[in-house]
Amino acid sequence: MRDAEPRLIHAVLDWPPTWFLARLLLVGAYLIGGVVKLADWPAAVAEQAHFGMNPPALWAGLVIAVEIVGPLLILWGRMVWLGAGMLGTFTLLAAFVANAFWTMEGQERFAATNAFFEHVGLVGGFVLAALVAEHARRQRRP
Repeated sequence: MRDAEPRLIHAVLDWPPTWFLARLLLVGAYLIGGVVKLADWPAAVAEQAHFGMNPPALWAGLVIAVEIVGPLLILWGRMVWLGAGMLGTFTLLAAFVANAFWTMEGQERFAATNAFFEHVGLVGGFVLAALVAEHARRQRRP
């Protein structure tokens, strides 16, 4: 049995813009979120206060930095490991802070459980992005 993908799939996966598009899809929400928070500083601070992060202005600044710098590193294709590490760590911490499903009941617990494991899945995506980038670097590919 052949385990090679069909020709069309191979062409799409081997096409250099596919790698950029995949990275953009992975980090786009973070980049937009960081820019929106930067544009509405009071709301960014209020969000951190809502989650009990103190001092909220410091946490808002850190979140904005991570949500802008991390995606840019990944999209730039340099130090992807650092951008992926930043976003993966942030996402895992945010999952525990914002989606503590083990403290909830009913529909709230259901929604938070789904959101928690979606965040964990994103962390896996960041690990994969770093692995692919490292493999490409070793192969001297863009």
